Amino acid sequence: MMHAVNAWLWQHEYWLPPGITWEDMKESEDVQYPQPRDLLLSIPCALLLVLVRRLFERFLALPLGRRLGLRDKVRLKIPPNPVLETFYAAHGKEPEEGQLLSLAQQCDLPPRRVARWFRVRCNQDRPCLSKKFCEASWRFAFYFVSFFTGLAVLLDKPWFWDHRECWAGYPQQPLLPSVFWYYMLELSFYSSLVCTLPFDVKRKDLRQQVVHHAVTIFLISFSYCANYLRIGTLVMLIHDASDWILEPTKIFNYMKWRRTCDGLFIVFSAVFLSTRLLLFPYKVLYNTYYYSMELYQPFFGYYFMNGLLLVLQLLHVFWSCLIGHMIYRFILSGTMERDLRSDTEESDTAEEGGEPARAKERNGALHRRNITNNGCLQTRGGQPPGSTAHLANGHAKGS
Repeated sequence: MMHAVNAWLWQHEYWLPPGITWEDMKESEDVQYPQPRDLLLSIPCALLLVLVRRLFERFLALPLGRRLGLRDKVRLKIPPNPVLETFYAAHGKEPEEGQLLSLAQQCDLPPRRVARWFRVRCNQDRPCLSKKFCEASWRFAFYFVSFFTGLAVLLDKPWFWDHRECWAGYPQQPLLPSVFWYYMLELSFYSSLVCTLPFDVKRKDLRQQVVHHAVTIFLISFSYCANYLRIGTLVMLIHDASDWILEPTKIFNYMKWRRTCDGLFIVFSAVFLSTRLLLFPYKVLYNTYYYSMELYQPFFGYYFMNGLLLVLQLLHVFWSCLIGHMIYRFILSGTMERDLRSDTEESDTAEEGGEPARAKERNGALHRRNITNNGCLQTRGGQPPGSTAHLANGHAKGS
């Protein structure tokens, strides 16, 4: 059974252009081609990255944050209540008015105290500032290394300067050691993100993150097996170009260095929009869609590769719209606002103020902002220009 599935999966018609078979891709002592079994190396590398991240956050990022004056807000504690905890575990949010009254009757408590219990309980589940700082620091460290590693790998490669060189001699393009390790670095990192996703800070665009990670891993793996290495390296470098700028923007925002944060946000927005909406379609999409067809007729791998790249481009458009909205708010207020893709923690005033404060919030006097992916902002109401903000992490990358 497995033999039949394996034979069906690796039919050369799926992976290679017409007229090329796996016999034409045999290795020799001097020439090596990508082999699917090489991808298994990413599994132990991903686990190693998870361990390195843990050590980095604990012994470098956390002490650095404390040294820079970063302090977590002291949160109120609530008495245990099995009835309310059961409801919270099932629904994960504050109850509606009818549910609130029913829960108050079951617990023999005033509705005001039940509402306050849920507000404090929700705050307990929100990530603390030090966790966000450590996560952003780790991502910055990796993206910085991966971007400049990619530059070092590609600057002397002909396909970096001439797009048509991506298809010169394809698919019989030898595997270079530098390209191999660059691929393993990127694939291992995104595989490690999948492992740590349940424990990372939850964002408003969690679904988009999952889609992004899945598409990225499939794209890296497929491009390696089908020897689309030259296109794959360009995709990874283009995405890293803006990702490594986003993370320090968040870090400075956590530290409340507003001017530095605002300046980096402007740089990030310019790099993100230019690379994802201009450079990526021209240097990658047009390249894979048009230039490749100058040499070969369309085949399954051609459609599959372009389909994954188009999914990435749709995500780019989604995040670019959110960034555009944030730029608009930035122009109006003169400063960047609130945390990227993070829930806003309710203030002590709301917790202590009881039902009157809660009623004000429902009427729109207190407004909460949610920031989405890659430096983008969504609002649920107006807020004064001088409001403070927290940046969270996020990345879009796909290769």
